[in-house]
Amino acid sequence: MDDFTQIKSVSGLTRSTLALVLAGGEGSRLRALTQWRAKPAVPFGGKYRIIDFVLSNCVNSGIRQIGVLTQYKSHSLIRHVQLAWNFMRYEIGEFVELLPAQQRIDKGWYRGTADALYQNLDILRRYSPDYVLVLGGDHIYTMDYSQMLIEHVRRCADVTIGCIEVPVAEARGFGVMSVNEQMRVERFTEKPASPESIPGKPGVALASMGIYIFSTEFLFQKLIEDHDNPRSSNDFGKDIIPSIINSHHVLAYPFQNDQGEPAYWRDVGTLESYWQANMDLCSIVPELNLYDRSWPVWTYQAQMPPAKFTFDDEGRRGQAIDSMVSAGCIVSGARIKRSVVSSGCNLHSYSEIKDSVLLPNVDVGRHCSINRAIIDKGCIIPPGTRIGHDPVEDRKRFHVDDDSGLVLVTPDMLGQSLHFTR
Repeated sequence: MDDFTQIKSVSGLTRSTLALVLAGGEGSRLRALTQWRAKPAVPFGGKYRIIDFVLSNCVNSGIRQIGVLTQYKSHSLIRHVQLAWNFMRYEIGEFVELLPAQQRIDKGWYRGTADALYQNLDILRRYSPDYVLVLGGDHIYTMDYSQMLIEHVRRCADVTIGCIEVPVAEARGFGVMSVNEQMRVERFTEKPASPESIPGKPGVALASMGIYIFSTEFLFQKLIEDHDNPRSSNDFGKDIIPSIINSHHVLAYPFQNDQGEPAYWRDVGTLESYWQANMDLCSIVPELNLYDRSWPVWTYQAQMPPAKFTFDDEGRRGQAIDSMVSAGCIVSGARIKRSVVSSGCNLHSYSEIKDSVLLPNVDVGRHCSINRAIIDKGCIIPPGTRIGHDPVEDRKRFHVDDDSGLVLVTPDMLGQSLHFTR
C-alpha cells in the first residue's frame, strides 16, 4: 500500500467558498479544562485539539480559504493553529487566517456569533467569496462540506443549515427546526423548553449543528440589518435564522452516513460528553474512524518516539487493553484499560488507569489507581494516589461532576504550577 493519504481536490465551487470557524467560546461547562484555554483548544483523542476536526473537514472537503475567529483566552489556540496549519500556500489562494477579536467596531468584543462576522465585514469583503460557510470550532465529527455546498447551490437556497437527528431530551440545548417534505425549514427555535419531534419519529428532534452556508451578499445584508436592530442579541440561532424563515429559502441539510442514518457528531460541551467522545475512540470499531486515509485528521505534534511498554512480571506488566496510547508515552509496569493516554505521558509501575482520559505530559506515580477521571495536561500524580473510587475524598481535592461522577484533576488542584502555557 502506498504510504500517503489522498484528499479531495479543489473545485471551482469550493474555491469560491470562504469558511469561518467560530472559535472564541469560553466552554464554561468544561469547568477547569477551559480555565487557561478556549474550548476549541482543549486536547482530544490523544494527539489532537478539538478544532483540528472542523479544520480537517474544510481541507478534506476542498475548502482551503479559512478564517478562525478567536476571543476567549486564545493564546494556546492561536499557537496551535500557527504550528499545525501553516502548510497552506497563500500565493495560490489557500490559507488559515486568524481573526482575533480586536474591537474593530465601536470598541466592543464579539457579542454573539453574528456580531463576530459583522465586526470583520471589511476583511470578509476583501476575500470576495461567492459563498460563506459558518462553522463551530468545538464539535467532533468528520463531514464533507462540499456535498452540502452542492445542495445549497442546486436548491437555490439563501441559507442551508446542517442538521442531525437527536433525542428530544437532548435537543433542549440546540436550535430545533421543523421542515416540510422538501427539507425547507418552516420553524426554528433556539434551545426550546419543549422540542418538537420529527413527524413520524416520536421522541426524535431535528437539531442544528451550528453549520450554515450563506450566499455571500445575502449574508452581508442580514448582518448589517441585525447590527442595526437594537433588540437583537446578534446571534445566528436566536436572531438571524428565525427572522428569515418566512421570507427566504432556508434549507435543512441532514448529516447522514452512507446508510442514510444519522452520522457521528458530538457536541463535547460538558465533561461527560467530552469523556464519552474520547471513550468512543476505544471501541473495537469506533464510529469515528481516525484511521481513514481518505479523510485524515491533521494536527501538530512534536517529534516523539513511539510509545513504549516495559516489564512483564506478575502485577508489574506494562500493558494497554481497548485503549489508545499516543507517541512519546512510557508505560512502565502500569496497566491501562479502556482509556485514552495522550502524547508524552509516563505511567509508572503497579499503577492502573481505567476508563479515563489523560491529556498530554501527565506523569502517574507508582501504585496509583485512576478510574473514570479526566487528568489535565501536565499533572504530576503523586505515588499511591487514588482517584475515582471515593467521591467524598475526591471532592476534597478535585472537581467531581454531579451528573456523571467523573473526576476532573488539574495541576492547580494538585498544588502544582498554575501559570504555564496550556
